[in-house]
Amino acid sequence: MNLFVRRLKKIYRMMAPAESKVVLSNFASLSAVQTVTYLLPVVILPYLFRVIGPGKFGLIAFAQALMQYFIILTDYGFGISATREIALCRNDHCEVSRIFSEVMTVKLALAFLSLVLLVLIVFLIPKFRNDWLVYVLSFGMVAGNTLFPVWFFQGIEKMKHIALLNIMGGFLMLFAIFAFVHSQQDYLRVPAINSCVFLITGLWAQRVVFSRFKVSFKFPGYTNLRQQLRAGWDVFISNVAINAYTASRIFVVGLLTDNTITGLYAIAEKIANAVQTFPLLSFSQAIFPRLSKIFSEKKHLAFELMRQIQQATVNVSLVCLPLIFYFAPLIVKVFCGSDYTSTVLSLRLLLVAVFFVCANAFRVQFLLVCGKTHIYSRIHVFSSLIGLPLIFLLVASFGSTGAAVASIIIEAGIFSITYISVKRLRFSS
Repeated sequence: MNLFVRRLKKIYRMMAPAESKVVLSNFASLSAVQTVTYLLPVVILPYLFRVIGPGKFGLIAFAQALMQYFIILTDYGFGISATREIALCRNDHCEVSRIFSEVMTVKLALAFLSLVLLVLIVFLIPKFRNDWLVYVLSFGMVAGNTLFPVWFFQGIEKMKHIALLNIMGGFLMLFAIFAFVHSQQDYLRVPAINSCVFLITGLWAQRVVFSRFKVSFKFPGYTNLRQQLRAGWDVFISNVAINAYTASRIFVVGLLTDNTITGLYAIAEKIANAVQTFPLLSFSQAIFPRLSKIFSEKKHLAFELMRQIQQATVNVSLVCLPLIFYFAPLIVKVFCGSDYTSTVLSLRLLLVAVFFVCANAFRVQFLLVCGKTHIYSRIHVFSSLIGLPLIFLLVASFGSTGAAVASIIIEAGIFSITYISVKRLRFSS
């Protein structure tokens, strides 16, 4: 612990006081969001699992996994490219408005395309047609996510707005689930409530952008839209590749098994994802715009800062993950009402994969900070080409446990390749 505290102090001293204050403020805001985001499921998920049953829970998880593909499409690569653009010109109101207009226009067009694709999938493929209403009601997730400009708030480093809106949405979700979902027959209300919450927070976020930050919207020209698409292309391809072996795990389990097995595995994934992203995602999002700015001025300092942050993350993982591994049966029992053996095994295997993710998170981000998006893209495209067939093969052979084993193999490979790539960058700069 003393080693971890000393490392944090060193990281703090490496940034200017003003920079540290901004990063810590944004980290606090995003951590508040994640605290609510991951504490509320501790209440909601066990309730839903018991009320609607593992079968319907698995069906809804499968529908949400499908929606993730459309969210990837509508997010494109703007979470990185647009955030970086906004961060570099945040004091130029005209430029900010131009970027906002271009990005939102592309995102809305991609959302419409997503809706068309969903309709085709649902009505042309029997597996989806049988439960078409679940998928249609779930699409509000995509629409709401499209409207919520997280990339804008990150770019201007005003992440408290993300915090407030997500906390509001979280409690609204909690109230609605307990108020309207009381039996298995109410299962359709779950995706409907989820979509409504996404839409409300997305629309409110748009209101904040226009009223609080006085951003003006103008329809951009075709050339400008092409430039935005080109700027985010590498990151988009990487996001597609990443989700080919992350979001696809639940999707593949749903395709090759039944809804009950999918529901039991989905619980393990949701717990593992919470461990993986809290509070790592908060700090990653908070540090990215600031690290990008530091890199543009002092490359060596940015590299050393990344290295110190990454090592601190590893130290925390080595303490926390073994504890969660040991208490996995108790954690699963809290969520499911019983310590399902398959869920416990999947969770423990996924925690091994989580370690590799945590031990690599800021190295991966640094490739984007220093503009090496082509390397970032190649790593994840290569991993998806190997990983997706591996997931299908192992799930077909070992069921949901195969998906967790595939995660370990894939994340260990990405860790190795990224470590070597970033080490080479250091010596070439």
